[in-house]
Amino acid sequence: MISPLNALMGLFSLDIGIDLGTANTLVNVRGKGIVINEPSVVAIDKKTKKALAIGLEAKEMIGRTPGNIIAVRPLRDGVISDFDMTERMLHYFIHKVHEQMVLRIPRPRVVVGIPSGVTEVEKRAVYDATLSAGAREAYLIEEPMAAAIGAGLPVTESVGSMIVDIGGGTTEVAVISLGGIVTSRSIRVAGDEMDEAIIQYARQKYNLFIGERMAEKCKITIGSAYPMEREQTMTLRGRNLITGLPESVEVSSVEIREALSDCVQMIVDTVREALDETPPELVADLMEQGIALAGGGALLHGIAQRLSEETKMRVYVADDPMTCVARGAGKVLESLDVLRKVLVSTQRGSTAH
Repeated sequence: MISPLNALMGLFSLDIGIDLGTANTLVNVRGKGIVINEPSVVAIDKKTKKALAIGLEAKEMIGRTPGNIIAVRPLRDGVISDFDMTERMLHYFIHKVHEQMVLRIPRPRVVVGIPSGVTEVEKRAVYDATLSAGAREAYLIEEPMAAAIGAGLPVTESVGSMIVDIGGGTTEVAVISLGGIVTSRSIRVAGDEMDEAIIQYARQKYNLFIGERMAEKCKITIGSAYPMEREQTMTLRGRNLITGLPESVEVSSVEIREALSDCVQMIVDTVREALDETPPELVADLMEQGIALAGGGALLHGIAQRLSEETKMRVYVADDPMTCVARGAGKVLESLDVLRKVLVSTQRGSTAH
């Protein structure tokens, strides 16, 4: 029999859905929604290996730190590249959620989104890091499945749904039916690759060396995958590679679209490959339902129009695409009995010891 105290404590247990992204980590608390949306960055002291700042504060340090401080991104291409830093980051975010509660509460159940193409070793690394960071129970869900749930697609029904989740490190394409992924594709081309493409374009065309933050700002401001009604311009600031002096160059959205063309084409090809492998019955459903776009990359201007033109199908951007994975992970916790089958099978129902 459960004691009244344990029952009361259970009411205050915070179930958490986490989108552990290459660029940003989002935390969704059951009953509260998205409470944290911060960059997946940790600033550490090179000598002591001590974490000095995490999240937003750490990102502000990128490219501006003295020699003894380095700002690292512990996830690359959607997977953990630095286990210790990922664990510290998760611990920080889970602890930050707990600090918002007045009462002392039990450790939370946590669902974490992972890319669909990861290995068993990489799955285990995320699972172990989540438990080490303070979770009572840890569950893993593939990001395209979480994004589809967050986007409101009928994933448990016998109808085909297609999600294209363009994140920071990976683009995930999946066709889902009856609570399972029928066809999926995962490529390590997404927001980070687009930033890098802009950096290389500025270097090759203008001999201008720009930083990651300037490239990201350019992508968000004038980046596009399809011709704009009114093309725009923006000033890039960086260092001239020949003179070594600061320089600024005005670039147009046409140029940046050219810089991004290879990345966009790879995403288009991946969607077409996934459609090519989809059973004809489900393709008929998709022609009716359309294709949903999620992730930060879904906000790239004209990406829906470009995909629609290439696939001859309706393509739309989900509501608040950046939070789809975190919201989907949260919805799984709300209906764990119903949605348990969508979790990654190797870790299903695993709990902390």
